[in-house]
Amino acid sequence: MSSSASTDILVANNLNKTYTQRTGRLGLSSNKIKALDNVSLRLRAGSTLAVVGESGSGKSTLARCLLQLLPLDGGEVLFQGQNLAKLSGEALRQERRHLQMIFQDPFASLNPRMNVGDIVGEGLLIHKLGNAAQQREQVVKMLERVGLTAADTKKYPHQFSGGQRQRIGIARALVLEPKVVICDEPVSALDVSIQAQILLLLKSLQQEMSLSYLFISHDLRVVSISRTILP
Repeated sequence: MSSSASTDILVANNLNKTYTQRTGRLGLSSNKIKALDNVSLRLRAGSTLAVVGESGSGKSTLARCLLQLLPLDGGEVLFQGQNLAKLSGEALRQERRHLQMIFQDPFASLNPRMNVGDIVGEGLLIHKLGNAAQQREQVVKMLERVGLTAADTKKYPHQFSGGQRQRIGIARALVLEPKVVICDEPVSALDVSIQAQILLLLKSLQQEMSLSYLFISHDLRVVSISRTILP
């Protein structure tokens, strides 16, 4: 599911990540679990690249390593030609603004104690983008783009359906106007009747905002549908 035109915006070269699992009654023994073994990929600007694998195959580890949320044991991640592993502090934080994630579970990924306006606007606050009035305006615009309303800013996650919660998660990821969005099983927790709606929304936003998607899934049926929707 990738376009042949543009240049590579995100490149992963030979990524390796191993976890140590403690075993035995006292935890004195350990097993090495290789989550990523020389994984490489190239995502072209404005396109969608699917990563498919069964549960436990390391897909979410890959997503978190690409975002530098987990340290790599080996390999490199290049975003617009820049090696993210060599960045830290403010420099890495600035790059992360352009790399966002839509999470799998719309029920667990939203803070139940925060209203929708604060959830979607949190990234703007962290990155100090605009004043309070500008941030509120941006949040409302983004919510409307995903099919919600200004009145929803005052509501809390428990007041929404699963599909609506995922729209909130999408708004949170896109309010920073990123260039790359990692979609980590974005429809797997949703009813089949809602999945196509969310995929169509992702397509519309991709076209409007010139987004590049890394689409992670364990479901070949969803990937097949996605191929007919996402470029």
